Amino acid sequence: MPSRTKQKNAEIAARSAALPKIPDELIAQFVSRPMTGDVVNAATMAFKKALIERALGAELSHHLVHIGASAKTQQAGNHRNGRTAKTVLT
Repeated sequence: MPSRTKQKNAEIAARSAALPKIPDELIAQFVSRPMTGDVVNAATMAFKKALIERALGAELSHHLVHIGASAKTQQAGNHRNGRTAKTVLT
């Protein structure tokens, strides 16, 4: 019977293996010099912000396209007319 630590380490390794591979070119854009903790946090926050904005934009586009297909028959005015910057507090 494996110890609890070995089992937990195996679970962590399995989750890490399932993560997508980040290209070296992308990492090179974030890491141009030795990084302090504050710089790492700033880069992480910038990446998370860009990732969340991209995901939310795609979700909204998908939602509105789905509504748009059925809205043609209902003459609903729900559509996307561009995008503007917004600030989300988390």
